[in-house]
Amino acid sequence: MSIILLKGGAVVTMDPAVPDVARGDVLIEDDKIVAVGTGLSASDDAEVIDASDMIVMPGLVNAHIHTWQSGLRGVAGDWTATNYFRAMHAGLAIFFQPEDIYIANLAGALNQINSGVTTIVDWHHNNPTPDHSDAAIDGLEESGIRALFLHGSAKPDAKPGQKHHSEIPMPRAEVERLRKSRFSSGGGLLSMGLAVLGPQMSVNDVVLEDFRLAREFDLIASLHHSGANMVAPQGYDAAAKEGLISDRINIVHGNALTDAHFKLLVDRGATFAVTAEVEMQMAYGEPLTGKLREAGVPVPIGSDTECVYAPDMFAVMRTTLQFERHQHSMREIEQTGEAPHPIPLTTGEALRWATMDGAKMAHLDGSIGSLTPGKQADITLLRKNDLNLAGVADATNAIVLHANPGNVDTVLIAGKVMKRGGQIVFDDVDAKIALLVASSARIMEEFKAKAPTVEYL
Repeated sequence: MSIILLKGGAVVTMDPAVPDVARGDVLIEDDKIVAVGTGLSASDDAEVIDASDMIVMPGLVNAHIHTWQSGLRGVAGDWTATNYFRAMHAGLAIFFQPEDIYIANLAGALNQINSGVTTIVDWHHNNPTPDHSDAAIDGLEESGIRALFLHGSAKPDAKPGQKHHSEIPMPRAEVERLRKSRFSSGGGLLSMGLAVLGPQMSVNDVVLEDFRLAREFDLIASLHHSGANMVAPQGYDAAAKEGLISDRINIVHGNALTDAHFKLLVDRGATFAVTAEVEMQMAYGEPLTGKLREAGVPVPIGSDTECVYAPDMFAVMRTTLQFERHQHSMREIEQTGEAPHPIPLTTGEALRWATMDGAKMAHLDGSIGSLTPGKQADITLLRKNDLNLAGVADATNAIVLHANPGNVDTVLIAGKVMKRGGQIVFDDVDAKIALLVASSARIMEEFKAKAPTVEYL
């Protein structure tokens, strides 16, 4: 049995039944948290980690990320949605070989661990062959991160005689292969779902076929909805009529959902994922945060496209919170003529978005998302004596409004130390970085030389 005692930290639990502790301890046995409190002791063979200058918190949950784009950082800094769909999906994506997918997913997942994230929802939509899917899973598995792997579909331009991607359902044989091989047993760090096209991006028959497939294999089906124009305007209605919408359906963005479709989805338990920063850049509309809060629905948040900006969940929390505070305040002033008091959204709520709400969306809230005895020991420790956190008066405020990935000292996933003393625990990181750089350079070179969509770069 492996025993670890985190000693003397400022403990933020995210569990109302387990009080925060200004100076407390967390006891871990094997992969589970067994106690949170003060004055905890452990056997002589336990590893004791001095957390007296640390904030101890649940590992962050990134509820939506395209990890395969980790090798394309910075390419999309000034892109619109048109650039993204044309240059990325009909361009850069087609030059990825399985080895490019592997190194991007490995490096991207390691970067998430390094940044205090212990769980990602990996929306993988660049898998034209089974080898690409296996390479993506290999990268996640090697990294040691906890992940919900959402199997999607590539979106190149159709060649003469081929169907448009909007008319092509999820490949049943491939979904069945993965479900019965790579994801045949539960309880591990990796689980599987589907990244489907949904009503905005596929015809009605494909919407229904994909939702049925997800139900048959008991998988979460996640879809993007970022614009008002829909290939299947009645797709949600048809799916609801057939009983296919439940808490296993996840809507990413949802900015342009009609009020009727939003209510239809909420009433049937569908979940959502907000990625406010990219939604603002790509002009998707006002992030759905306010409507979700009003409906009493969880607000999972994610970083989305690493090709646009850093997948930094501290920044994601801050951006989402301050945008929604601003929107709420402006509505209040318009309605009453007065600014709101007290503040309508707290940092504790924002931290919940990046922990428990993300865990709920991934159907992992029984295992992760809070420092609750019995749950998995997915834990992040921040140095509170760093220059930007020194003198912190409130640990939750510090996490949401002051911290950054550079403050992450220690990360545990399922009780295993993945980062220690500010250094990722992984062999040959420099060699992996070199592979990522080489992969990125080759993809960009081939894209510029061969792609018909190069003008969208």
